[in-house]
Amino acid sequence: MERIILNVMGMSCAHCENAIRKAVSALEGVSEIDIDIQEKRITIEHLEGVNAPANFENEIEDLAVMLSHN
Repeated sequence: MERIILNVMGMSCAHCENAIRKAVSALEGVSEIDIDIQEKRITIEHLEGVNAPANFENEIEDLAVMLSHN
């Protein structure tokens, strides 16, 4: 297992948390996701070599843009 930690500055509510959790959990290889809204940090446990960390970052960035327009 590999762990990556991402800072997400725009994350501010339970709606953001739920949307990110759902999107990231659906990515291949993800075994666990922990989201801390107050610290604006996401910790992702995933199978090494199954998905690149950049894919997680891109998914979250795309979702953050979408959520900011709602």
